[in-house]
Amino acid sequence: MNRIVLVFFALTAFFAQAQTNPDGASTLDKKKEPKIVVITGTRFTYPLVQKWIDDYNKVNPEVQLIIESRGTTDPSRYDILIEAYQPDEEAKKTRDYLYIARYAILPVANSHSAFSKVYAEKGLNKDLIKQLFFHDITADKKAIKTPFTVYTRLQKAGAPITFTKYFGYEQKDILGKVIAGSDEHLLKALLRDSIGLSYLPVNLIYDQATGKPHEGVTVLPVDLDGNSKVSDSEKFYDNVSTVIQRLEERSPKDISNLPIEYLNLSVSKTDSNPEAIAFLEWIIQNGQKDIHEFGFLKPEQSRLGKRDQFASQRGK
Repeated sequence: MNRIVLVFFALTAFFAQAQTNPDGASTLDKKKEPKIVVITGTRFTYPLVQKWIDDYNKVNPEVQLIIESRGTTDPSRYDILIEAYQPDEEAKKTRDYLYIARYAILPVANSHSAFSKVYAEKGLNKDLIKQLFFHDITADKKAIKTPFTVYTRLQKAGAPITFTKYFGYEQKDILGKVIAGSDEHLLKALLRDSIGLSYLPVNLIYDQATGKPHEGVTVLPVDLDGNSKVSDSEKFYDNVSTVIQRLEERSPKDISNLPIEYLNLSVSKTDSNPEAIAFLEWIIQNGQKDIHEFGFLKPEQSRLGKRDQFASQRGK
């Protein structure tokens, strides 16, 4: 009987030791907490962000990075927010921002329209852009004999905010057919209407595989030097690589009638996810090589310093 009792206590002690690590937690029951980072925000950035996620997971497979598509509102919980317009001062009080790339917005028309054929040749100056999209009463009015229908976004979003602000307006000032959904839905609406006219980020206009504008989309050249005319040298929109090269080689102050804005990725100042910070630091070191492939412009040198400052501050 005593032997049985001794064996019982010996086995009990053995299993207790096997299941408990030095800090007192059970090694059998304790499960490793998953490393999850939730990302949301501007939809037209998702292909680029997904490329970064895929590459990051090759060296950090234990981290699960999830893109949760943005609807009319942001998800209830997220770690990284992607936005395509400048944050206001109030937002800067609670979030840290990383400016990782720029995007350009171009006027586009349905290729089947007479409008696209006429103005792909003539191009658009500032007055004509205002007349087409905003019906500005101060613009120099010219008779537009070819029919067109303007399409714009319903929801507050980066591309329409950037486009309208650049020309001195607000998103609500665009007069045309309003489309619910994302910038991709704006592209689809343009392609469905043979006289459609709109504005889109460069990466949505061009086919990534061919570098050419998507079938059915014509880019309308603009008066890039601000002299109210569109010369042959300002018609360089046949290939996305040429567009990126021509825009990057110009100083921003030498670009007229073509909105360019930063993409920013932000995290909370107070309760940011350490894995989210690690991912952003990896993007700083490794993400620049993918910018052009996905139709974006690299940051200006002045912003690269702020980018490195972000890494330094968050790495403390």
